[in-house]
Amino acid sequence: MDKTIIIIPAYNESTKIGNVVNKVNLYCKTMIDRICVVDDCSTDNTSEIASNAGAHVLRHEKNLGVGAAIRTGLDYGYRENFDIAVVISGDDQHNPQEMDRVLDPVKRDGFDFIQGSRFLKGGTTINQPLFRKILTKAYPIIFFILTGKKCTDITNGFRAFKIKTVYEDTSINLHQDWLNSYELEVYLLYKVYHSNKYLVKEVPISILYHKEMKERTKMKPFIDWWRIFRPMILLKLKIKK
Repeated sequence: MDKTIIIIPAYNESTKIGNVVNKVNLYCKTMIDRICVVDDCSTDNTSEIASNAGAHVLRHEKNLGVGAAIRTGLDYGYRENFDIAVVISGDDQHNPQEMDRVLDPVKRDGFDFIQGSRFLKGGTTINQPLFRKILTKAYPIIFFILTGKKCTDITNGFRAFKIKTVYEDTSINLHQDWLNSYELEVYLLYKVYHSNKYLVKEVPISILYHKEMKERTKMKPFIDWWRIFRPMILLKLKIKK
C-alpha cells in the first residue's frame, strides 16, 4: 500500500493552521499516513499549534520562502520512504474534504502528478479579489504559449504526486536557491508538464479567499508575481535547468 504524506507549508499561520490540521485529521484519516507542517521560521506559535493538533512539525531557523518549506517537507518524505506527497496551503484556503479528488487518481489510476484547478467544472472560488482573478487567468495563457501544454490553474497549491517523480528524475532539481519562494511550484509544474514521461492531469477543487484582505495572501505585488512568472521564462530560454 502506498504511504502518503501531506505537506503543509506555513508562515505565521497561528490563527489558521490548527483548523487545517484538524480538518485533515477529520476528513482524511484513512487517506493520509502523516501530516507534516513545515514552519518557515514563524514569529508566532504556528509550530506549537500544529504540533498540538497532531502534525509532525519541521521548522526552519531562518525564513526562506514557501518553496523552501515545500522542499523541506518533500526531503523528509523521501527520507522516510513515503510514496505520495499531497501539498496544501497552511492558510486554510483549500478544502481537505476534496482530498480524494487529487489523491485517488495517483493511488488508483496510476497518474504521476495531479494538479488542482479552481477553473475546471466542479471547482469554485470564493471571495477572490479582482486582481488575483486576472493574474490566475493570465498565467495559464503564458504557460501554454511557452510550453504548448494546457494547465488551467498553475498557481493553485493543492496537488498530489509520486515523490519518486521529483527525486529520481535527473532533469528535475528542486535544490536550487532560486526556487526558495513561489518559483518552486511553477518550476515543478513546468517540468512535469513539459516532459512526455509522466501521466499528468488537473482535477476541480475549491479555494476560499478569506474576507479580511490582510488574511487573503502574503504575496507581495509585482515582486512575487514575477517570482511566479520567471521559472517559465528561465526554463524556456534554458537559462536555468
